[in-house]
Amino acid sequence: MGIFMMVTMVMLIAAVALAFYMLREAFADRVMTETFVFPDFPSSFGDVTIFFITDIHRRKVSASIIEHAKGLADIVLIGGDLAEKGVHFSRVEENIKKLKEIAPVYFVWGNNDYELDPHEMDALLLSLGVKILDNTAVKFESAAGDAFALLGVDDLTAGRCQLEYALEDAGNVPFRILACHNPGISSSIEEGSGIRLILSGHTHGGQIRIFNYGPYEKGGLKEAGPVSCFVSNGYGTTLIPLRLGAKAETHLITLKHG
Repeated sequence: MGIFMMVTMVMLIAAVALAFYMLREAFADRVMTETFVFPDFPSSFGDVTIFFITDIHRRKVSASIIEHAKGLADIVLIGGDLAEKGVHFSRVEENIKKLKEIAPVYFVWGNNDYELDPHEMDALLLSLGVKILDNTAVKFESAAGDAFALLGVDDLTAGRCQLEYALEDAGNVPFRILACHNPGISSSIEEGSGIRLILSGHTHGGQIRIFNYGPYEKGGLKEAGPVSCFVSNGYGTTLIPLRLGAKAETHLITLKHG
């Protein structure tokens, strides 16, 4: 075998191995544990845990992450891009039914969700008991009468986001969490809004990062002025079912006073 043939074979083997690795990264079933401590989070709630999953796209939610999160989460939050063009509504229904085994489900729209018929999507989610946060808020109250609010806004990129309506819907609840598919919302948060944490996705952590560089930053907690913004790498993929340096993930996010 000549040198050229040997080099070609080595490169081919390396390419196949890399593709297999990227495929495993894309279809990982990870539940990451995060704890966020706030001095103004009402202590009477104790710990509140959110199972956060975003950017499902074409994936089937695996039974393993459902079993992992059962009994640990108080609510489930879908951070947008539950589906995309070409995904059948039966897949959406299947994923929602699985997630409902964990806890009550809340949802915010992502840009790719609008590639399906939004009226049909809306009707399906409502029939399955999902609370859609489209420029609205839901309030949670402890036995002691303290409260916090979960706000959700519609797709930012298409101009459907109306943050002011969600803020108004939250009333006088002082501690607020905002769910928005696109982390770009952080630049619109003003001091005094009461929003302490943003939960987002959309970026896929860059999805494919070369030498740790990608089209977007890797997911994680970012400080954005008066508010903390947590961005997930997401669970699914777009365009190609491959990841590198931004492994698929879901999250158990615990909020506590401290």
